[in-house]
Amino acid sequence: MPSSKTQHLTIELRHLRTGYTERRRSVVISPDLSLSIRPGEIVMLMGPNGSGKSTLMHTMAGLLPPLAGEVQLGEKPLSSLTMKEVARQLSLVLTERIPAGNMDVWEVVTIGRYPYTGFRGVLSAEDKRICEEALATCRLTELRERIFDTLSDGEKQRVMIARALAQETPLILLDEPTAHLDLPSRLEVTTMLRTLAHKLGKSILISTHELDLALGWADTIWLLDRSGAITAKAPEDLILDGDIERVFGDPRLRFDQERGEFSIAEEPGQQIHLIGEGLRYSWTCRALHRLGYGIISGDLPPETSSITISEAGWTLRTPTGITTQHHSITALLSALGERSAQVY
Repeated sequence: MPSSKTQHLTIELRHLRTGYTERRRSVVISPDLSLSIRPGEIVMLMGPNGSGKSTLMHTMAGLLPPLAGEVQLGEKPLSSLTMKEVARQLSLVLTERIPAGNMDVWEVVTIGRYPYTGFRGVLSAEDKRICEEALATCRLTELRERIFDTLSDGEKQRVMIARALAQETPLILLDEPTAHLDLPSRLEVTTMLRTLAHKLGKSILISTHELDLALGWADTIWLLDRSGAITAKAPEDLILDGDIERVFGDPRLRFDQERGEFSIAEEPGQQIHLIGEGLRYSWTCRALHRLGYGIISGDLPPETSSITISEAGWTLRTPTGITTQHHSITALLSALGERSAQVY
């Protein structure tokens, strides 16, 4: 993990109005945002497509001017800082790819040191050490001499995160940082970002479309709706208060508050009686729900199949008295598929 100077920074939005100017007319996206990210906090920004996530991210980074209000970095307004001063406080990882030309991975990562290297951009021993640690953190040491443009999308994303780490800023903004990563890399990057926040006190904002990522890893979620308003709460409160369904509401979808995930809304399907407990019970429920079955417990209704889960496996009993044993959920689902026409 790259070492960090002891830097703690709160970023605050003070009655911020985001949007853009078109033909001398202001187009407002978010009319009035007053929020903050504290040192050591990971905030994830979510919302439907077109709700203004990228506009907000660009405004907070100083790439777009606010239509009104202010972004405050610590005690200073963002608008009062020079580009170099901003670059020492805030690093940015966007989805847009940089025009790297023939630059190799090492050269791209060292760009993160430009706020500290002076006009000539000469790296000190300390600069090089910081860049080496950023490469190691993002598992890029063996790729340091590879030309950036020859890398896969996932590798390029890790390089951009390494560049942000090399910049050693107290605030990091990331737009879809895990979008092109496989599952192990996705978890590795997310764990790394959480460590940067919780152990080193960095303030981190991540824009994402991945609901499971936000629910599992964010300290706070900024939920941006189509009106441009943000609801900022702990992930669990967003679920309990119905905010997820409100913002992403769609008659074609159903949100399961217990599992924290969406599924296609379907008419109630065949009912099945399920007996069991523990991990096998939970995952059997999940598999049956996926296939459209309704789960019932308690007394066994007539003309209903029953599944009993035990250490020995899964026992399926049909209304006609046929009993079969199965060693896995795969085998159980296969048997249900074969029997559905006869049983029901």
